[in-house]
Amino acid sequence: MRHLQITSSGAAVPDQLRILRILSCVITRLPLRCAHPPTGDYLHPKKRSIIKAFNMCCIWLRTLTTLLLFLTLTITVVFAQSGDKKAQSEKNNAKSAQSTNYVWPTDPALYVGSDTCQGCHQELYDSFATTPHFVTTMEGRLDAKKGPQWHGCEACHGPGKEHVDGGGDKSKIFTFKDATPQETSSRCLRCHQYTEEQGNYDRSIHLASGVGCMDCHSPHHAKESQFLMRERSPDLCYKCHMDVRAQFARPFHHRVNEGLIQCNDCHSPHGTFRPRQLRTDVAGDEVCYKCHSEKKGPFVYQHEAKIEGCAICHSPHGSTNQRMLVQNQVNLLCLSCHSQAATAGPPGTPSFHNQSTKYQSCTLCHVAIHGSNTSSVFFTP
Repeated sequence: MRHLQITSSGAAVPDQLRILRILSCVITRLPLRCAHPPTGDYLHPKKRSIIKAFNMCCIWLRTLTTLLLFLTLTITVVFAQSGDKKAQSEKNNAKSAQSTNYVWPTDPALYVGSDTCQGCHQELYDSFATTPHFVTTMEGRLDAKKGPQWHGCEACHGPGKEHVDGGGDKSKIFTFKDATPQETSSRCLRCHQYTEEQGNYDRSIHLASGVGCMDCHSPHHAKESQFLMRERSPDLCYKCHMDVRAQFARPFHHRVNEGLIQCNDCHSPHGTFRPRQLRTDVAGDEVCYKCHSEKKGPFVYQHEAKIEGCAICHSPHGSTNQRMLVQNQVNLLCLSCHSQAATAGPPGTPSFHNQSTKYQSCTLCHVAIHGSNTSSVFFTP
């Protein structure tokens, strides 16, 4: 009976690999070259050169054989690893086959109604009855969504007749547990994709990064009644955005941790057309003006830095500097733009502004730094 070696992954080692291992042992034991040619005058110089050439051939042959053996072993290991990955991939695909291969039936006769679901899933049904989604079980409340495919449990999980007839066979109904974020989110967007808030979720950075609706919301076991959130804001956001959590712990910060504002007051978790999923005010301007409307203007003399956005001077989440400035000295912040005299763009610093003496706080004179209606250099509002 032929014996096979077993690798760490449990796969049998092919006979070819065993032969290669035997050859490697033989090659490593070959002499590097033949014996040194004997010394003395009795050996003809021509014969001596022949022996030397033969030794060189032995060296090259050994080197070439070793390289070929190394390449063969490398290719064999790569193919073995790819086979393991393929097997693991097939295992994962089989595990989630019910979600990837599930096809939503369209026959209304296959829908059994939420009362049938209640018979086996009483706990889930009781939780479901306390959520806003329970309105889908009330006839006449969803005028735009007609038909049993929009009602109750089956509006999300699909027709349940085959699931009931199969004695609770999970492959006969859609379950959210093993489905991908794209698949679960597509179920939610059947109802929510045409709303103003969720309309951009298909192209949001959250969904593109593998964050689905179920990662933030829980239809059956929500800890926050508002929006069926899994956790309160900002703790839910901090699970992924840990760097932002550190910024809000700085001495000067927007009071998110204190509960005065929330992350979604400035950002839309479902996506926008602006960077970082930022919201805008009603006029389409930066979201900062929703609270800081006095900085918006319009002004007769506008500070051009505002064209680049508030974040050019301020750190919106938090800073170690007063007024959440990105620099600890005001003059250094101003000098990042007003450093040299120029005929175009921001004006340079006047020559009499000695930065080592009294001209270190620009805003002592330029008090209306965001814009002015009376002074072109922002001396007065």
